[in-house]
Amino acid sequence: MNKDIFLTNSYGGKKEKFQPIDENNIKMYVCGPTVYDDPHIGNARPLVVFDLLFKVLKCKYGNDKVTYVRNITDIDDKIIQSAKDKKISINDLTTKINNNFQEDCSYLICEKPSFQPKATENIKEMIEMISILVDKGFAYESKNHIYFEVNKFKDYGKLSNKKIDELIFGSRVEVSSNKKNDEDFVLWKPSNEDEPSWTSPWGKGRPGWHLECSAMSKKYLGDRFDIHGGGRDLLFPHHENEIAQSCCANGTKSLSNYWVHNGFITQSNEKMSKSQGNILKISSFKDNVSGQAIRLALISSHYKQPLDWNDKLLGECQKTIDKWYKSYIELEKPKLISDEDLHPLYDDLNTPKYIANLHNLYEKSKLGNLEDKKIFVSACNFIGLLTETKDEWNNFKKNKSTLSNELIDIKIKERNKARDDKNYELADKIRNELLEKGVQIEDKDGKTSWKFK
Repeated sequence: MNKDIFLTNSYGGKKEKFQPIDENNIKMYVCGPTVYDDPHIGNARPLVVFDLLFKVLKCKYGNDKVTYVRNITDIDDKIIQSAKDKKISINDLTTKINNNFQEDCSYLICEKPSFQPKATENIKEMIEMISILVDKGFAYESKNHIYFEVNKFKDYGKLSNKKIDELIFGSRVEVSSNKKNDEDFVLWKPSNEDEPSWTSPWGKGRPGWHLECSAMSKKYLGDRFDIHGGGRDLLFPHHENEIAQSCCANGTKSLSNYWVHNGFITQSNEKMSKSQGNILKISSFKDNVSGQAIRLALISSHYKQPLDWNDKLLGECQKTIDKWYKSYIELEKPKLISDEDLHPLYDDLNTPKYIANLHNLYEKSKLGNLEDKKIFVSACNFIGLLTETKDEWNNFKKNKSTLSNELIDIKIKERNKARDDKNYELADKIRNELLEKGVQIEDKDGKTSWKFK
């Protein structure tokens, strides 16, 4: 494949030709999960998007020339609080959630990254980076805390393209009287007696969240690398802080040459988040929906754009996969995909265009030519689709609904509200929609229950 790769670089907001630092050693770092709770569909989007970019980079440069690092944050305030709430040890919690996360990645047909470092296994590197920042005068100690002094880094805010006061207003910035300035962020903090801690020059404590990625990316990829990825919600403050502390510690002008961010997943045009109460966990789909349908839904719109998650989208993707299996054929080895068919993925991961190409290849494969079928299946396999045999697909879809348990509960709440409002037409519509999806509901003694038909 001789075509160039283009990516939208958040640092500048323009689509740019990808020019690697070293064509024989492409380096990509993507922010991974904080393992305090099971991942939801919003978390699934970057998993699939950057898995796809990993495939494209390997296709262009070679399987052994791309290093993909995705971290595991296994120490954080959220983890400590979640373990307390569940009344289990932090180790038990993080081990369980990390195992669930890895299973979710397999369910979504994602390849394993080259490395998945855990924060707790890299504390030494974090302490070393903090020490360098303190020695250079970019960080200061205050009541056993170490803070990065933001105004010492003149390029702060360039990734977000905003001034410091604009970034601070309304953002998730910790307010503390310990700081010299409101925008300063913590690098090291003391731990309470019942919390995990490590020995440091500033007393027993633990690292700040932002520092973890800087230390681990440096360890596995060096001072500067090609691509840094993550969800759009990480632009500020997380990625902005990474740039500041890494550049100051490493003495470099940049951390990553390309910053790639995927858009949010919404539900009824509202961002999916715990505060909105509209979280759909990946695990809740596993019994009823194929990971292939989830994967196709996640790449059905361009990664930069918001994606509204709904049962219609999921149903359509399930039907598409089902249709495509009519041309399925087992391959001894994949056919070479043409430059024309691959081009959309090289052009800023244009998955909608690539999927349109797949539809065209499917129509051609229906004519019965064996080579056309091989090309179609190979093109699907490249993006993680038609990865099961036809028999496995048919066995899975039998008597399965395309709705997750959590989405069914949301629909039932909507129906009950419609009934309370005496909007019986809407209530009946929701009941019929659920029935079409294989979900039968029953009202008894003032309560609504449901089951799969």
